[in-house]
Amino acid sequence: MALTLGACATEQKKTTQQTLVWPAPDDARFYWEQTLTGSGDLTEETQQQRLRRMATGETTAGHSLQKPWGVAAYDGKLYVGDTVARRVHVFDLRSKKYATIADSGVGALAKPLDMTTDANGLLYVCDNAGRRIVVFDAEGKFLRSVGNSGALQRPSGVAVNKDGSRVYVVDTGGVNSEKHQVVMFDGQGKELGTIGTRGSAPGQLNLPLSVTYNVANDHIYVVDGGNFRVSEFAADGRFVRAFGDIGRNSGQFARPKAITSDRDGNVYVTDAAFGNFQIFDKDGKLLLDVGGRGASGVGGEFMLPAGITVDKFDGRVYVVDQFFPKVDVFRPAGTPEARAPRPGDATQQAKK
Repeated sequence: MALTLGACATEQKKTTQQTLVWPAPDDARFYWEQTLTGSGDLTEETQQQRLRRMATGETTAGHSLQKPWGVAAYDGKLYVGDTVARRVHVFDLRSKKYATIADSGVGALAKPLDMTTDANGLLYVCDNAGRRIVVFDAEGKFLRSVGNSGALQRPSGVAVNKDGSRVYVVDTGGVNSEKHQVVMFDGQGKELGTIGTRGSAPGQLNLPLSVTYNVANDHIYVVDGGNFRVSEFAADGRFVRAFGDIGRNSGQFARPKAITSDRDGNVYVTDAAFGNFQIFDKDGKLLLDVGGRGASGVGGEFMLPAGITVDKFDGRVYVVDQFFPKVDVFRPAGTPEARAPRPGDATQQAKK
């Protein structure tokens, strides 16, 4: 998916809900596709289920999202961290199955925030209250944790490189802390060093919140919340550039929250004040802003957008809203509406 649309620094505008297309129907780049609020959104009701729900007053939500924050996607499988339920909701959007992980045992989470997947489908969850990164396999089995040595104070974001050999963890710090930084670990959890110091100068960070690894250039991009910008670093920690500043125009930030990137190197940033996400190329040039602030909760409207991820297999974008709470799904123009089943899914269905 290649985005070539440019944008100038104009005041942020909200697309009308009649279209659910960004930037406009005659020049579509993204379509709102669906909203997920719980397990009930995966399947269609049978007539018997519908009649029972009407008689008992049950809702279709099933296991509902309570206060989601982080989100990750891998080949149609969506992971959503819930800070109140203290678990990860798993929506398999191809097989239409739902499960939860990380709510018991050694991998239990205290406060899941950001999360990501690596090229092999392993899930990395930032456990803010647990002060660690918890790693699960594709089936939700606990594998290991990173950061147990006490290296992390207030972890809020996590990214991992292509082969899983390096894990980058944002440590947000606080008013009385100087540790506003990114901590680097190897794949097994050995600390390798830190990136950034507290401040506003180029390469410094102030209340960093989220981080993404960009496959296009092997760099990481950090949401530098207190400085209202995104800072880019090479894999070894060398500062490259920063883009964005405080303001209400496209390309600026008011309350930047989370960041992700796609397979082409484009960078996506949510903003809780604007109620949208903005897309930049890997050099920081604004391409597009999608969504807008609104109190209706319909597709493409957000009150408190938080986590964001792109499924690198098909380019779909998933955006969490804490206020409603929900995950909105955006499909890139040119991507088929129907998700093809995985190679093994048809075989499994035939056995049933």
